[in-house]
Amino acid sequence: MTAKQPKYLQIKESLLADYVEGQPAGHMLPPERILAQDFGVTRVTLRRAIDELEADGLVYRVQGGGTFCVGPAIAKSLKLTSFSEDIRARGRKPTSVVLEVGIAPAVEEAGRHLRLSPGEPILLVRRLRRADGEPMCLESCALPAESVPGLQDMDLTGSLYELVGREFGLYPSWAEQRVEATVLAPDDAKLLGVPSFSAALRATRVSYDTRGKAVEYCVTTYRADRYAMQFAVRRD
Repeated sequence: MTAKQPKYLQIKESLLADYVEGQPAGHMLPPERILAQDFGVTRVTLRRAIDELEADGLVYRVQGGGTFCVGPAIAKSLKLTSFSEDIRARGRKPTSVVLEVGIAPAVEEAGRHLRLSPGEPILLVRRLRRADGEPMCLESCALPAESVPGLQDMDLTGSLYELVGREFGLYPSWAEQRVEATVLAPDDAKLLGVPSFSAALRATRVSYDTRGKAVEYCVTTYRADRYAMQFAVRRD
């Protein structure tokens, strides 16, 4: 600790070194009462130190439940991988909550990207994706209904790529993707367990098979505190 720093910043550094760094997502810090006793400070000072960690995106609080480590961010590469593949690659367990599923006429945005005529049926699937039970992103996918008959009645809690490949022989080979910064509307923020208008990353992707046919249009909204985009660049 640095003696010239305010006490709460000294405590912040100690908390970071002793209780946060190297810990997995969801690791719970000791109760504030215990920490305040250990550091010999008031709970007001202790909370200010935790406020600093929270502002840095290193911990989060659950009202009445304690303070937890955010853990390392998931580095999303530009390779065409599914959410399940990304999460498993980091030793975590992917799960999904199906929020909405159904068949509807192609609307302008999805229909245009899937190269469908207005009114052609598409299957819409909206899911909350989680890693070890922690909400990570919201995913809204549209697929040509005629390519995936009966998909809406299947188990959609796993990898959609794996499911459509196994059941319908659809294997996305490449994709066009755009990523942009956004903020979370209150309803989406509640599902992701973060404050309203928190920062997020929105990825819009159109996946194609080896023949160049569009097989999926997907909009995924990632928590900005849990995701980072990673890619390689080369100079000519």
